[in-house]
Amino acid sequence: MNPVRTAEQAGVMECPQCSAIHPRRRGGSACDRCGAALHLRKPDSLRRTWAFLLAAMALYLPANILPIMTTGTLLGSQTNTILSGVVYLWQDGSYFVAAVVFCASIVIPIFKLAVLLMLVITVQVRSIWRPVERTRLYGMVEAVGRWSMVDVFVVALLASLVRLDALATVRPEPGAIAFGAVVVLTMLASMSFDPRLIWDPLDAHDKQA
Repeated sequence: MNPVRTAEQAGVMECPQCSAIHPRRRGGSACDRCGAALHLRKPDSLRRTWAFLLAAMALYLPANILPIMTTGTLLGSQTNTILSGVVYLWQDGSYFVAAVVFCASIVIPIFKLAVLLMLVITVQVRSIWRPVERTRLYGMVEAVGRWSMVDVFVVALLASLVRLDALATVRPEPGAIAFGAVVVLTMLASMSFDPRLIWDPLDAHDKQA
């Protein structure tokens, strides 16, 4: 990879809000243009990302083991976890809805947790392994994060579908709270991570070369 002069090497830094350029020595002060705090990197980025990520990982298991909702009809009641709900929808012939629920509630959260875990570990050990690919993966997590509330929307959609049945009732269970917390915590972990940290070890490596 050809060496590229970075903002840090040029002795400048960018305002995170208005993109104004300031001398690096202004770190910790306020931007003259918009008043935002100036930092060369997000303060305590790794520690905050680790905290949100570990909390999300701890809640992911109960989010999938605990029941997420109980549905009741004149014929009785049924309690479902996320996975049993997917199986129920598939067996009922609602293949598209089952696929959406499976991707939004199981595949995407695992993908976000796995990528964020890989990113914080590689940054922690100052790895120079495939920085371009890791930056792209972070971009994918950010893009998916914008649609994270789809997971919650799917739960609401399920409740709506059940309510279409005559005299049906829906009661949320503890799994729904854990699942919502996982969604919010992964979004906070992604927002706390500073992707520029991926490139910092590479800059140090170039200086030594």
